[in-house]
Amino acid sequence: MPANAIETERLILRLWESRDREPFARMNNDPRVMELFPSALSRAESDAMADRLEAHFRAHGFGLYALELRQGPAFIGFAGLAVPTFQAHFTPCVEIGWRIAAEHWRRELATEAARAVVRHAFDSLGLAALVSFTVPANTRSRRVMEKIGMTRDPTDDFDHPNLPEGHPLRPHVLYRLKRAAPADSS
Repeated sequence: MPANAIETERLILRLWESRDREPFARMNNDPRVMELFPSALSRAESDAMADRLEAHFRAHGFGLYALELRQGPAFIGFAGLAVPTFQAHFTPCVEIGWRIAAEHWRRELATEAARAVVRHAFDSLGLAALVSFTVPANTRSRRVMEKIGMTRDPTDDFDHPNLPEGHPLRPHVLYRLKRAAPADSS
């Protein structure tokens, strides 16, 4: 069973609720948020994605949590873990990811959520490593990856197999983070 909630100083990462679908669809249709994705999502596409996110929790016991401020709007985005469904040189793996509604950018919320997800992944789930990937131009997400301790080896970069040859968003950078080795008790 997935953890019902992960809490930070300002955030609650929780399981999805039906009330999240409307603000989720609004975020997924915002051109600012979706600028570095192949396209914005329609309401039907966003609802289908929400269905997949909920199914991922049932299948794996973890997933991308709905994200809300402790004091403020109910839904502001998502953050959590996912198992990529495509084949690449680094799969199988567990990816850490996030998406925040534009009106909540520049407040370090993605970094705060990602740090909590890393702790959950390593301390509660016992995962050995995480990856994250994005297009090279996504400097905001890359900055979050670096702030949470992820590192990039340019030889790991890849072309996303779900995008066609020549698509401007096909090239991706890959970041990795390994769980710290336990301290020697001798």
